[in-house]
Amino acid sequence: MLYRLAADAVLLLHLGFIVFVLLGGLLALRWRRAPLLHLPAVVWGVYIELSGGLCPLTPLENRLRVLAGQAGFEGGFIEHYLLPLIYPADLTRDTQFVLAGVVVIVNLLAYGFVLRRRCRRR
Repeated sequence: MLYRLAADAVLLLHLGFIVFVLLGGLLALRWRRAPLLHLPAVVWGVYIELSGGLCPLTPLENRLRVLAGQAGFEGGFIEHYLLPLIYPADLTRDTQFVLAGVVVIVNLLAYGFVLRRRCRRR
């Protein structure tokens, strides 16, 4: 039971990290030092995706699931949990580009607003 709870906690941590990578720029609107945590997280997330590597949380979750008597899974967190949600079978490549653009634009707007607001205060 303890291993299953630990695996579920790692799963939630992993999902939280992904959400933070995507939307963490919005935290900079409220907390001045948020980019100090967010930008390295973005770099790590982009590196893992572009390199085809696995986040270290994926094998950790798999190991905990095996110790809990559950089956682990092949591939990475995104392929197992998020691809079926984010990329349904009928999703087109054009829609994917639009979604990626939305993520970039939201973060650029958030950081642009923060920088403009800080410049005004000076």
